[in-house]
Amino acid sequence: MSLTSFYDLLEARDPAQREARLMAALPGAVDSAQRRSRAMAETLQGVDAAAVCSRAALATLPVTRKHELLARQQASRAAGGEPFGGFSAVGWTGQPVAHGARRVFQSPGPIYEPEGTAPDYWRMARAIWAAGFRAGDLAHCSFSYHLTPAGSMMETGAHAIGCATFAGGVGNTELQLQAAAELKPQGYIGTPSFLKILLDKAAETGVSLASLRKALVSGEACPPSLRDWLAERGVAAYQCYATADLGLIAFETPAREGLVLDEAVIVEIVRPGTGDPVPEGEVGEVVVTTLNPDYPLIRFGTGDLSAVLPGRCPTGRSNTRIRGWLGRADQTAKVRGMFVHPSQVAEVGRRHPSLGRLRLVVSGQMAQDQMTLQAECAEPANEGLARQVAETVREVTRLRCEVQLLPVGSLANDGKVIEDARSYA
Repeated sequence: MSLTSFYDLLEARDPAQREARLMAALPGAVDSAQRRSRAMAETLQGVDAAAVCSRAALATLPVTRKHELLARQQASRAAGGEPFGGFSAVGWTGQPVAHGARRVFQSPGPIYEPEGTAPDYWRMARAIWAAGFRAGDLAHCSFSYHLTPAGSMMETGAHAIGCATFAGGVGNTELQLQAAAELKPQGYIGTPSFLKILLDKAAETGVSLASLRKALVSGEACPPSLRDWLAERGVAAYQCYATADLGLIAFETPAREGLVLDEAVIVEIVRPGTGDPVPEGEVGEVVVTTLNPDYPLIRFGTGDLSAVLPGRCPTGRSNTRIRGWLGRADQTAKVRGMFVHPSQVAEVGRRHPSLGRLRLVVSGQMAQDQMTLQAECAEPANEGLARQVAETVREVTRLRCEVQLLPVGSLANDGKVIEDARSYA
């Protein structure tokens, strides 16, 4: 594939060169986070930034998860402090940080996110380019332009390529359909479900959307059945994975084999409830470190499950690929009035290193909960070990639990640590 198919030459560089550049940039990112972000400075207190120059060193740092970010923001606002909870390095007049915020957004929680002044601040251009958009195209954007950052994320990326944009926003189907018919955009950016609504409405009313030939979709699942449905109507749709905290994380290519990581993030897949990286191919939580000095997040847990795909993308892009969204990592369950967390299951595994993959199954009917820990073990008939593990579970969770020792390889590689199998009938 020609290099002109790539957004830039970074996508085709040697993986070893990319890794060396990322690891060389990592100490500076940690140092910047410690100096410019009060929250990160507290989280990384005592860390020697210069020593964080490898993935092994990075893996020793704590993971910050979204519920912690929200709690810090809420506490800061309740105390009359700044709205970002100490995470943002940019703000505006009256904020205890440097000026430099261009926009500020509110996601559910509420969680506030800053947008800095850097071109293509959210780095979405790479994903939009991979979906086939080029300079001069008109992109019909149906992500929200109010409160949440999705519309701005996509628009700034499209502008970086040289596309014009129509700010459709959400809803107003008839008006958006009219605009698409009259403006004749080359592509659509938004949720796949709203694209289907537009195409259905066009067919129902006899309106032509023949100009639409490509789409970048996100914000919800786009299963192969919907992707094929769109293709049958002449629209080639590609997905991307991004969050309001981190910007672009990964994007789909014409090969349609997983999602290729963005060039400006360091991604780890860790065991849910922990910060421990899992072997390549195993499902775990996506943890991201950004190189964004305006909103420096070191080891930010997305709460999403995914896994690394082996090998390179057939398009020639050389960065690591992940399988896409495979579920949520936060599988906390309430059992007999007590919360049980994935981190507690991981603690049981740490205390019994002879165990492999673990799954805590909560079964029974409401108010009659039963817990069973399924544990892979090279000696599944070891009754003494099963009793010891059951005692550990009770010590860690304060709840009784049956233990099933299973042969290695028995449990599915799906990232599930706690399975709620209770009947709520």
